[in-house]
Amino acid sequence: MFSKLMRFTGCFVLGLVLAVILLVVLMFFGQFDLIKLLQLSGQPLAQLGLMLMPDGFWNSLSGTANASSNPHVQSFLSLCTALGQVGLLLAAGFYRLWYRP
Repeated sequence: MFSKLMRFTGCFVLGLVLAVILLVVLMFFGQFDLIKLLQLSGQPLAQLGLMLMPDGFWNSLSGTANASSNPHVQSFLSLCTALGQVGLLLAAGFYRLWYRP
């Protein structure tokens, strides 16, 4: 069980690295419309996180007052969530490819 968790964690780290590289490549080529679509894909989960976690958590994490309604915090959180989703999708593919049962 622990070895499966470590294998998937390794695949997830690789997926996150590739997701960040993808973001940098999109920025380098000026594909900001695709970045906006990527950010929009993470927005529902980010909004859910902003609603469920207490305001004190977001205020202490970001260092801004009323952080849960701050558009900059929402935008950054949705981009991080979208990158996590891409990393998780890649990790599932890598895990299935390399560690097929």
